[in-house]
Amino acid sequence: MLVSPKTLFNHCYGKYGIAAVNVFTMEQVIGLFSAGQKANAPFIVQMTPVARNYATPEMLQAMIEAAAKLYPNAIFATHLDHGVEEHAFHAIESGHYSSVMIDASHDSFESNVLRTSKVVASAHKMGVFVESELGVLSGVEDNLSVDGEGNYTRPSEVEEFVKRTGCDSLAVAVGTSHGAYKFSGDHGIQFDILKEIQNRIPEFPIVLHGGSAVNYDEIVRINKAGGQLVGAKGIDPGELQRTFQYGVCKVNIATDLRLIWTRVHREFFSDTPELFDPVIPGETYIDEVEKFMLEKFELLGAVGKAPACKE
Repeated sequence: MLVSPKTLFNHCYGKYGIAAVNVFTMEQVIGLFSAGQKANAPFIVQMTPVARNYATPEMLQAMIEAAAKLYPNAIFATHLDHGVEEHAFHAIESGHYSSVMIDASHDSFESNVLRTSKVVASAHKMGVFVESELGVLSGVEDNLSVDGEGNYTRPSEVEEFVKRTGCDSLAVAVGTSHGAYKFSGDHGIQFDILKEIQNRIPEFPIVLHGGSAVNYDEIVRINKAGGQLVGAKGIDPGELQRTFQYGVCKVNIATDLRLIWTRVHREFFSDTPELFDPVIPGETYIDEVEKFMLEKFELLGAVGKAPACKE
């Protein structure tokens, strides 16, 4: 069942997190929906502009609609991740998205307000939820690349930004980053910033981008099969769970599924060089995505919460 993120966030705020998972392929969609139904956990299916360019919006939508029929008890929202106006307006007009993100975080504050407000005005006419971003995350994912540590969200700006734009949720930069190299040194999530943001916009849903764990065992297996991922590091599970009490409702996950894909296929080609059938690693990948998501739903505290999120 397709629902609005508003419904999900109203139920989870301060208690647990909603996994928002970027998908590109059929295997990822099936693994995600299968896990969501098995865990009875709500989730968000995310598509980036890069995913839409790769698979086309029509193909992605067809896969999601097919998965919804195959797994009729799954409770989910559909979301455009990291879109600009062109992507957001197309997604809104298509009628297939319950949520869109307008990412103008690299602009000045005033430009961000202006661009976000235009998308909000269009989206709200169609009953579509809008996520915006304030602050800049570092790292590399899809066509996003920011060197250094990015820029933390300024708590002093969030209240004005939310009020002037009318956005429905806010992605913040509090120490995470995109990609497999999320933290340098001993840096972690900046809970002092997160706490002040919540104090200024209480009960307002916060989004944590760069929410992948980057499992160490995955890195070891990838490197053993020929990979060269050195120093990759993700979010500590304990820190992630702690964010929920400060208003984080949505946790974006992309890198972890890419690492699993890499591990499955590197091991397949390394261990069975005589084989070439894509179905074999494909089936393994579906199973591994499902297994990973079941563990993630447990970590986020979302298991069994889907029935309460029905609209």
